[in-house]
Amino acid sequence: MEKPWLKSYPEGVRAEIDPSEYNSVAEIFNQSVERFADLPAFSNMGATLSYRQIGDMTRNLAAYLQSLPGMQKGDRVAVMMPNLLQNPVAIFAILRAGFTVVNTNPLYTPRELRHQLKDSGAKAIIVVDNFCNTLQQVLDDTDIKQVITTQLGDFLKFPKSMIVNLVVKHVKKMVPAYQIPGSITLNKALSVGAGKQLESIDINHDDIAFLQYTGGTTGLAKGAMLTNGNMVANMLQASEWIAPMVEERKEIIITALPLYHIFSLTANCLVFMKAGALNFLITNPRDMPGFVKELSSVKFTAITGVNTLFNGLLNTPGFSELDFSRLKLTLGGGMAVQEAVAKRWREVTGTPLLEAYGLTETSPAVCINPMNLSDYNGSIGLPVPSTEVSIRTEDGEFLPNGDPGELCVRGPQVMKGYWNKPEETAFVLDEKGWLKTGDIAMMDEQGFFYIVDRKKDMILVSGFNVFPNEVESIIAACPGVLEVGVIGIEDPNCGESVKAVIVKKDPQLTEQIVIDHCRENLTNYKVPRAVEFREELPKTNVGKILRRELRNPS
Repeated sequence: MEKPWLKSYPEGVRAEIDPSEYNSVAEIFNQSVERFADLPAFSNMGATLSYRQIGDMTRNLAAYLQSLPGMQKGDRVAVMMPNLLQNPVAIFAILRAGFTVVNTNPLYTPRELRHQLKDSGAKAIIVVDNFCNTLQQVLDDTDIKQVITTQLGDFLKFPKSMIVNLVVKHVKKMVPAYQIPGSITLNKALSVGAGKQLESIDINHDDIAFLQYTGGTTGLAKGAMLTNGNMVANMLQASEWIAPMVEERKEIIITALPLYHIFSLTANCLVFMKAGALNFLITNPRDMPGFVKELSSVKFTAITGVNTLFNGLLNTPGFSELDFSRLKLTLGGGMAVQEAVAKRWREVTGTPLLEAYGLTETSPAVCINPMNLSDYNGSIGLPVPSTEVSIRTEDGEFLPNGDPGELCVRGPQVMKGYWNKPEETAFVLDEKGWLKTGDIAMMDEQGFFYIVDRKKDMILVSGFNVFPNEVESIIAACPGVLEVGVIGIEDPNCGESVKAVIVKKDPQLTEQIVIDHCRENLTNYKVPRAVEFREELPKTNVGKILRRELRNPS
């Protein structure tokens, strides 16, 4: 097909990449460890691991994982933690061992965690002990055979490690009591693994690297099978695109989005690792004053995030006084970048806030704005190298420039499919490799793409997908609820937030009862921020609730 966007490519950016250059993510990691051995790789809470150190630690953990009874190539290992030094060690160790990473949100409720662990068939999990109480509640319903625990301060230098762990557990009481017989600490696993042989595993493009869960229209998250081929391709595509801005061995990137989010995982952890950069991990970016204080300690060159994160920083005292002299790349994804935020970011930092677009199903990068763009343009950018993008009608007909339709993607970064869900895979992925995104977009004459609307009813809260069906199913189970419809509403803090419109069965039902029920069963960002009660909900003639009409006043 024609690629009109190529004429808008910045000078020096190639139209195609060669995914066969590497067989696996682990191969790229091993190369970086060798090339950048003595450079800092990851920093967090005042501690830093060099590429050599993270190479040694991942070798030992990989050897330990391989020694677990019954573990075979391709088996799934879950990782459940915020941004800590332990996180990249866990991820790269799993990949080096020939297993599949199942990134797991540490804020999951027991219901959500049970589904993901059962669905993935994970046989082991590496988890911060703050969340072991949640894990304990579901463990018997899963295939997990080995639990590896770690404390927040474990990878910090002594005595800070001991102090942090004592304060977190006994002063702040952030570790609910738990009992998981047979569990082993991460430090012990590293020690045991140091005395074991790491078996060389033949990993190729078809082997699944990440089982990355994304919201499900049926109310249950589904695992996108991202192969080593998918991830290698997207690493090379993104690396080619940002090459004019990136110098090997010299970059410091701020990683505030959690590494269990596909944007942060690929863009920060993987792409910048390939360039020998230092990843500066932020454990709790919601603490904006603390976040700004951490930023003041490092002259960073790049930062990625979602619109709400940038907006939050801009509105935090002290941020505008930071040293931005080395900052040259700011990349926004996960949700639309708002013009007002982009303009203010440029005024404060002196650098443009460039918007990108991607999906979990595309590893994730599909489009990125050119690195030489000087100002906000309202576009999601141009398709990255070796990527085809088309705008289609519901019948699959190609639409001309300027006409809105469904954005469809084809390229080496497109997932293998959904884990154990052939019907859902077939619904979004056709026999020619085209992925239907569900997003309504249009392309202009220069090949820039613009998101017009979402075909799905998905709600985007700070870059995280929330599907109404899931929230509705939880609220419907709340005593006193007769009917419920869920929609997204504009929210200045997180782009969108969840609103529930309910018909009561019990007159005593209150907004607080509904919210408390949701908090017991849903991750915080899925919990409604607004609840409205009505006498009836708008419906079709077959009784389907019309969500779009819920936006109208009753």
